[in-house]
Amino acid sequence: MELNQALIAELQMEAANTRKILKSVPMDNHSWKPHEKSMSIGRLAAHVAELASWVTMTMKTDELDFANFDYKPRVPTTSEELLAILDHDVAEAIAILNNSTAEDFGKMWTMRRGEQVFFTLPKAVVLRSWAYNHTYHHRGQLSVYLRLLDVHVPGMYGPSADDMAHAAASAAAPDGSK
Repeated sequence: MELNQALIAELQMEAANTRKILKSVPMDNHSWKPHEKSMSIGRLAAHVAELASWVTMTMKTDELDFANFDYKPRVPTTSEELLAILDHDVAEAIAILNNSTAEDFGKMWTMRRGEQVFFTLPKAVVLRSWAYNHTYHHRGQLSVYLRLLDVHVPGMYGPSADDMAHAAASAAAPDGSK
């Protein structure tokens, strides 16, 4: 399997998992934070939703210079807007990955702030560490936020404790409903 196809397969599988957790985010409580130093749940959810756009940025550019980066975070107010961001950015990422070659993945990419270089790595490594793993990190963080709010946490790699409890309660109900 070519690297681009492996990256697309992983992106699609993980986007489905990300979609499940984003659907659970209580956007009516978007400003809630577990700690004053933490991102709000709405900002964190938006960040998780938009991280697929980093795949596109990585493949279209050779560097990110925070000194010249005019980042404007998206501010969704509904679950539908949150999911639309994810779906749009995943579709763009898949399109660019489909057209990427082994040579493209070997090109070097740099993250810096002016003269301060944080790293220079091949694009394939940047995709795995900075885009994909970064998504999984913040998605895990988001699951803790949901737990603290006592919101259903969906399973990512099999059923969650909430999924199991719901299944057990449904099975115990005489009509099959909870």
